[in-house]
Amino acid sequence: MMETFYEVMRRKGISRRSFLKYCSLTATSLGLAPSFVPQIAHAMETKPRTPVLWLHGLECTCCTESFIRSAHPLAKDVVLSMISLDYDDTLMAAAGYQAEAVIEEIMEKYKGNYILAVEGNPPLNEDGMFCIQSGRPFVEKLKHVASGAKAVIAWGSCASWGCVQAAKPNPTKATPIDKVITDKPIIKVPGCPPIAEVMTGVITYMLTFERMPELDRQGRPKMFYSQRIHDKCYRRPHFDAGQFVEVWDEESARRGYCLYKMGCKGPTTYNACSTVQWNEGTSFPIKAGHGCIGCSEDGFWDKGSFYDRITTIHPFGVESNADQIGGTAAAVVGAVVAAHAAISVAKRSIDKSRERSTTANH
Repeated sequence: MMETFYEVMRRKGISRRSFLKYCSLTATSLGLAPSFVPQIAHAMETKPRTPVLWLHGLECTCCTESFIRSAHPLAKDVVLSMISLDYDDTLMAAAGYQAEAVIEEIMEKYKGNYILAVEGNPPLNEDGMFCIQSGRPFVEKLKHVASGAKAVIAWGSCASWGCVQAAKPNPTKATPIDKVITDKPIIKVPGCPPIAEVMTGVITYMLTFERMPELDRQGRPKMFYSQRIHDKCYRRPHFDAGQFVEVWDEESARRGYCLYKMGCKGPTTYNACSTVQWNEGTSFPIKAGHGCIGCSEDGFWDKGSFYDRITTIHPFGVESNADQIGGTAAAVVGAVVAAHAAISVAKRSIDKSRERSTTANH
């Protein structure tokens, strides 16, 4: 029987007070009310750690790099205490036959009770020969390990959508894992890479409540992917006022004006970047002066230049979410945001003209 999370913390000398503080921080990071803290504490006190097998297909390991930099909760707490990360060829010490033996051991001992986490995707062309692991195509390894899992997490846009590997013309026929694994519940955590706290938050929720979080139509957890980056962006007031960056490094850019005209994809991208941010809440791309490229959206690599202005967006407000809008919003609607931007600028020009006219009359 595996130790519980609480038993591990107590063995490490962590006090009851610190444990409850950790539960409170966990609830906050998941966007849960304080009333959930006792439930989280009870789960961590009574439930054994869950075995996790983490596989890597076609990818750049940026998801792992993001995950190990999580601050709330710390990745080391998730890896060493909350879960039993029995296999991850990037983080584990074992290699070769010894590492592969771990997979079979966990699959046999915890059949139907372990979580499969997948970073990257399988190429299907040439019988999967573009990604060989342990002497066999990755797609075979993926299907084998998924067969005994109780749930699958698709880390990043590679596993969720295909990402750059599946960009046109996609010579390897790189394929999202939900097109290969069709008989298991899959939770998609897209992003290139996903936000660290989003990754650890998803794991924490699953382990605490023994169920997948509520998902949207595309299989993403609503707690992190229900609203557009645009809706909570700190530059949104500039958008509404018609104040836009027109040229890189001009005065408007230094003043933090809206980056919509520079190609920012925030109005069509669902993610928690503008609220959770990156590097312990320090910043995110838009805050650093570059528009969102929409990396957590399906097919973002094939949607044209990252610097082309989007003109096909509904003006749905902050009350709208991904389910209400649907997965095809950005592809089927009119140029209302562009019109809104133009009207805002025109209104601002008219107001200035009136001010000058009033001053002249006086």
